[in-house]
Amino acid sequence: MNARCNLACTYCYIYSGADTGWRHRPTGPDDRVLAATAHRIAEHARTHRLRNISLVLHGGEPLLSGPAALADAVERVRRAVPADCVVHASVQTNATLLTDDGIRQLAAHGIRIGVSLDGGSAHHNRERVDHAGRPSWKAAERGLRLLAEKRHSGSYAGVLCVVDLRSDPAEVYRSLLSFHPPALDFLLPHGNWTTPPPGLPAPDTPYGDWLCAVFDLWWAADRRRTRIRLFEECIALLVGAPAATESMGLQPFTAVVVETDGSIEQVDSLKSAYEGAAGTDLDIFRNTFDDALHHPGILARQAGLAALADECRRCPLVKVCGGGQYTHRYRAGSGFRNPTIYCHDQQRLIRHIAGRLTEAAAL
Repeated sequence: MNARCNLACTYCYIYSGADTGWRHRPTGPDDRVLAATAHRIAEHARTHRLRNISLVLHGGEPLLSGPAALADAVERVRRAVPADCVVHASVQTNATLLTDDGIRQLAAHGIRIGVSLDGGSAHHNRERVDHAGRPSWKAAERGLRLLAEKRHSGSYAGVLCVVDLRSDPAEVYRSLLSFHPPALDFLLPHGNWTTPPPGLPAPDTPYGDWLCAVFDLWWAADRRRTRIRLFEECIALLVGAPAATESMGLQPFTAVVVETDGSIEQVDSLKSAYEGAAGTDLDIFRNTFDDALHHPGILARQAGLAALADECRRCPLVKVCGGGQYTHRYRAGSGFRNPTIYCHDQQRLIRHIAGRLTEAAAL
């Protein structure tokens, strides 16, 4: 919804990564793009008789466009889809621009709000600065505290947190709990074999250890104060339930991105791999979303086990790990048919969670 951001996070894969496509796109979608996008979504819903659609408003920072523009985009889709199709709308924000009135405007249109942070205190968010290099924490904290107020509970979707190895995992987790998120998710920094994330490759498992420490706090608590998607999905996969996130499981990935100029792209995390990695040469004016489903890059995300590297297919954890997040498998020269750069870390986490489940089952 807005191709610009009011922050300049040092690790941002959109503005500081390998892909520079954002420089050549309009700041926001015009009326023609919004109308065509709503039409294509409705067309796809009718073709496949969908009863539920997830519509996520992203940026940049989408709130730079204002709550009214976000609400308009959502209502266009709701008016276009069949009457029996429910549109579940949300916006992902850095929280710095949240206001009481803005939250209420979004709530009036059934738009829930997710917040991206690196922890619940200033030093956890040291990389999240504005374009002058100034810390953004005070503004983000103010916005998140406002969203966490009981009167806005229906609007609060949760918090996404990127793992920073320099931060203490227990401190990060407890600090985030102070904002009473209904859900948390911990994300691994985007990196690959050609451009590794901080601390990798390594002989040990720093990211796995970090996540295991958080899991133990969450698992051992007298009551669940929040849901953590990564852990819940891992548990579900370990017990054989159908579940998947972008980084775990073998279920097909079912999302595409519509850019501000109407381009249809693959998931935007691919922009961290190389210039044009997310591109499809499709757009909402000429192409349907079914056309996107037949794009080679998207087909690879639907092929499950067959799309994985040989060593992944031989691994006993493959049905849980799923090969790891597609973006993190990239290596220049061989593409994406590799194990994830986080292979050992994911094995560490999965085996740790499996051990805790075994202990619980023996009680």
